[in-house]
Amino acid sequence: MKILVLQGSPRANGNTAWMAEEFRKAAEAAGHGVEVVDVAHKKIAGCLACEYCHGKGNGACVQKDDMQELYPLLAEAEALVLAAPIYYFTLSAQIQAPIQRIYSMNKPGKLKKTALLMSSYSPGVYDGAIGEYRGIAGYWGVEDAGIVSAKIDEQKSEALRERIRKLAGSL
Repeated sequence: MKILVLQGSPRANGNTAWMAEEFRKAAEAAGHGVEVVDVAHKKIAGCLACEYCHGKGNGACVQKDDMQELYPLLAEAEALVLAAPIYYFTLSAQIQAPIQRIYSMNKPGKLKKTALLMSSYSPGVYDGAIGEYRGIAGYWGVEDAGIVSAKIDEQKSEALRERIRKLAGSL
């Protein structure tokens, strides 16, 4: 299975990046092809709501930024994993821009499954992010393969690594 991981933490060595890397290793060990894209360090603007993509653009966004690198990867992905820190009750701004720009393609063409990796320093702050994620998966009509979250005392632990391995192995 071709898996695309969008890693949305600006902290290159932070907890979310660690989760994405552990997922990559486990999914590759399970025989999947995995590409991790650090979207937090890409130049991706938010959607302009200009509707060019649904008119003259025939699915292509009018904006020519780093999102152009993601469109071919999204078109081929069979599974999409969103990896995001939760700073204030929802997915990070760095991952929101690429999510919103997927609007131009409506749904990634070959996508069958999604998963969500989240980290936060606080417990009980995941509901908004989970709601958004489940709404997207439902809209696309794809299987929710699972969610792994980690609060401060769980991060970079062997127990968390095992939960991530289990998720990767279930795809």
